[in-house]
Parts: sequence; structure tokens; C-alpha cells
Amino acid sequence: MATAIALLSLEPPLPPAGADGKAGRAAPREDEPAPERRAVADRVRAPVRIADPAVARLLKRGDRIDVIATDGTPSGRSGRVVAAGVRVVELPPTTDGAAEGGALVVLATTRSAAARLAGTSGSRLAVVLR
Repeated sequence: MATAIALLSLEPPLPPAGADGKAGRAAPREDEPAPERRAVADRVRAPVRIADPAVARLLKRGDRIDVIATDGTPSGRSGRVVAAGVRVVELPPTTDGAAEGGALVVLATTRSAAARLAGTSGSRLAVVLR
């Protein structure tokens, strides 16, 4: 039995070739940001508190990490990845009293991942280095 496969392009079609014979890209509509600006506009910096300050000390700017939220119970095997492949952009210094509550790490991520991170209040956050 033969199987048909169709390939679809998610790119908009190129406009007809110009006088020089080269095809060009259609200009973005006025109400639509250019693709490179859309990607930048969706990026935010999200501060998160990692539960174990010793683990946070292993991180450095530019590291890519996965952030995992756990329920904090001793048998807490119900971890879930809330942000994958996010970049560490800042590691603010830890004050003496703050170390018990974890370590602050600032991540570059998308707005949707930042919303998931913000929704983890009450959970303990751990990281996995990539």
C-alpha cells in the first residue's frame, strides 16, 4: 500500500521575481512586527528562586538549564519541567539570611514560560544543567 506524504511550507510565498530576476521577501504588514522583532518581543527576564543555594552556585551566566518544580514533600517524586532550555542571564549575590530560602537566578525565557514559572509559588524549584 502506497502512502502519500505532503510537505507544507510555513513560510509565506515569495513575491514574483523583480526586474533583476531575483525573488524577494514580502515586506511585513504595517500592523505586524518583523519576524526578528516578534522573537525579541516574546523574550523576558524572569527572576526565580532555586531551592538549593549550593546548586545555584554551580550556575554561571550563559548556562542553559531546565527548571523543575516539585511539591516539596519528602517523597516529592512529582517533579515537572516548567521551563526547558532557558538561559541564565544574572546571578544576584545572595545575602546571608536569604540563603535559607534558596538562591535568586534571573533567566531569559519566553512570556509563556515566565508565566509557568510564576505559577510555581509554593513549589520548590530545582535545575538541571544542559
